[in-house]
Amino acid sequence: MPEGDTVWNTARVLQRALAGARLTGSDFRVPQLAATDLTGWTVRESTSRGKHLLLRLTAPPDAAGRDWTLHSHLRMDGAWRAYGPGERWAARPAHLIRVVLRSPGAVAVGYHLHELALIPTAEEESLVGHLGPDLLGPDWDPDEAVRRLATHPDETIGEALLDQRNLAGVGNLYKCEVLFLRGVSPWTPVRAVPDLAGTVTLAQRLLAANRGRWTQSTTGSLHRGQTNYVYGRRAQPCRRCGTAIRKEELGERVTYWCPACQPDR
Repeated sequence: MPEGDTVWNTARVLQRALAGARLTGSDFRVPQLAATDLTGWTVRESTSRGKHLLLRLTAPPDAAGRDWTLHSHLRMDGAWRAYGPGERWAARPAHLIRVVLRSPGAVAVGYHLHELALIPTAEEESLVGHLGPDLLGPDWDPDEAVRRLATHPDETIGEALLDQRNLAGVGNLYKCEVLFLRGVSPWTPVRAVPDLAGTVTLAQRLLAANRGRWTQSTTGSLHRGQTNYVYGRRAQPCRRCGTAIRKEELGERVTYWCPACQPDR
């Protein structure tokens, strides 16, 4: 499932493949953009904002030469892949393709993308302006993240960390791992978390440590089966105390935690 670091990595893949290129063709397979043709448009930049991917383009002079942004949200199952010309598109089944962007040196294919929209770059804030500080962005502000979290004192910290309006980029994996490392139960109300600043700082540090690689590790190990403390490890022994890791629904998502290391539910 894409988290902030995964989307950051994806943006860099598209940056390397398309930045500065003039598109030689496009194919949108969603109703709202089915008639859109980006042939002749230039890709200026690929960047991310939390879990949102922003591909910034400049239209050719005959289309008023304005700057536009192709926005996509990966949610839990979306992905972008870059291929060389003539390379087989093997990442996902063809029926999941939502957009294809062609350039002289690469083909970018978007699979199962959500909230796909083409808007003037000047209006990006209408799509991402509600987001909290981006853990991997130049606007990262731990004090602002703490302030936003604190405005929901009765919400569980597990749910509050996933709310992108508080801080942008934390997904279910990092939620579970951060709370384990802080020794905080996911069901703890925000008001009862001993050190919110320490919690958001750790979240940012973990995402930043995994930036630039596809294997997400919170333990320091990249070996299979050793990358996480609790996430995805239901019924397996806690790496600290040996207690069986538990899994249960919290809000609309499942959560993993150690009942001994994260007590007082």
